[in-house]
Amino acid sequence: MSVNKLKQTVLAVIAVSLFLASGTALADYALNLTEGVTPTSHRVYELHMIILYIVTAIGVVVFGVMGWSIFHHRKSKGAVAHQFHHSTMTEIIWTTVPILILIGMAVPATKTLIFMKQTGDAEMTIKVTGYQWKWKYDYLDEGISFFSALHQDSNEARQIDSGIDPNTIENYLLEVDKPLVLPVETKIRILITAADVIHAWWVPDLGWKRDAIPGFINDNWTYIKEPGVYRGQCAELCGKDHGYMPIVLNAVSKEEYAAWVEEQKAEQIEAASGSDREWSMDELMEKGKTVYAANCASCHLPEGQGIEGLFPALNGGAIVNGPVSEHVNIVLNGKNMMPVFKAQLNDVDIAAAITYERNSWDNSTGDVIQPSVVKIAR
Repeated sequence: MSVNKLKQTVLAVIAVSLFLASGTALADYALNLTEGVTPTSHRVYELHMIILYIVTAIGVVVFGVMGWSIFHHRKSKGAVAHQFHHSTMTEIIWTTVPILILIGMAVPATKTLIFMKQTGDAEMTIKVTGYQWKWKYDYLDEGISFFSALHQDSNEARQIDSGIDPNTIENYLLEVDKPLVLPVETKIRILITAADVIHAWWVPDLGWKRDAIPGFINDNWTYIKEPGVYRGQCAELCGKDHGYMPIVLNAVSKEEYAAWVEEQKAEQIEAASGSDREWSMDELMEKGKTVYAANCASCHLPEGQGIEGLFPALNGGAIVNGPVSEHVNIVLNGKNMMPVFKAQLNDVDIAAAITYERNSWDNSTGDVIQPSVVKIAR
C-alpha cells in the first residue's frame, strides 16, 4: 500500500469514528448507554462515560504508538530492531501506570456501588415476584397486589399463523395488561424474588437490573424524578416464553398515585365480593376468554390444541370434558409443568377460565362453574 493510500485510509477511519461519536449518531442509532430518570441511572451513566473516556484515551495512545511504530520501522525502510534484555525502569513504569489507572477507575465505581445499596429511609416498599411468564407486584404498605402480564394485543399477534402484522401493534411485546404504578419524587425500596425459576427484573431507565431468584430476596431502590412510562423486560432466560414477559412502569404524581391506590383497593374489595354472587354463563365466558388468553394460551395455545408431549390439548381433552372437581383441582394446585394458579388468580378468574375451557372450541359441556365452587375447593 502506498503512503498516500494509507493516509486516505487513516483519514477515512477518523472521519467515521468522529461521526459515530457525534450526538446525532448517538441519537439516531442509540449507541450510548441510557441516561435514565433516577439518581442511580445518572450516576451509572456518569461512571460509564468516565470509564469510556479512560479506555478510549488508552486505546488511542496504544494503537497510535503501534501504528506509528509499524509505519516508521517497517522492513522496507531498512529499520533494524534494537536489542535489549532488561530494563528495570520500564518494568516499574508498565506496572505502576496500570495500577494507578485501575485505582482511578475503582474509586468512582465503588462510590456508585455503595450509593446503589443505600436502601434505607425508603418511603414505601414494593415486592416484585417473577412467575413464568408474568410479574406479581405487592404494595406492602398499601395492601395492594396484582399480576402484570403481556398485553392481549401482543399476545395474539405473536402466535404462529395469527395473521396479525406485529408492526401494527403499538409497543409490540413491550406492553402489559396492568402496569406497575409508582409516585415520582419518592424513595422506593424494591424487593425482588421469584416463585418458580430465575428471572431478572430490568427497566433501563432506572439504571439497574436485579435477578429474581426463588427462595432469595434481592433489594434495590429507586427515586424517579420525572413522570412518564418506562419499559423493560425479563433479562434472564426463564423458559419458552421468556421474550413475552415485559415490564411497564407508570410514574405519576403523588396526587395521581394516591387516587390510583384508592381505586385499586376498591377493585380488590369488589373482586373479593364477586366470589359470593351468581355469575351468568355469558359473564363467565366473556371474562374467561381474557383470563385464558393471559394465563393459559401460552402453553395450551389459543385454540386449546396444546403441544404434543408437553401440554395436553384442552379442545376435546379428557380433563376439560371430565369431572368438574378434577378440572378445578388441577387449575388450583397445578400438575407436572402446570403452575399453581391458586396463588395467581382469584376465585372469579379461575371459575371464568374453567367455564370458558369447558364451553369453547369443540367443547360444549354446558357447565357453569361458579366462583363459590372454586372458593370451597381452595
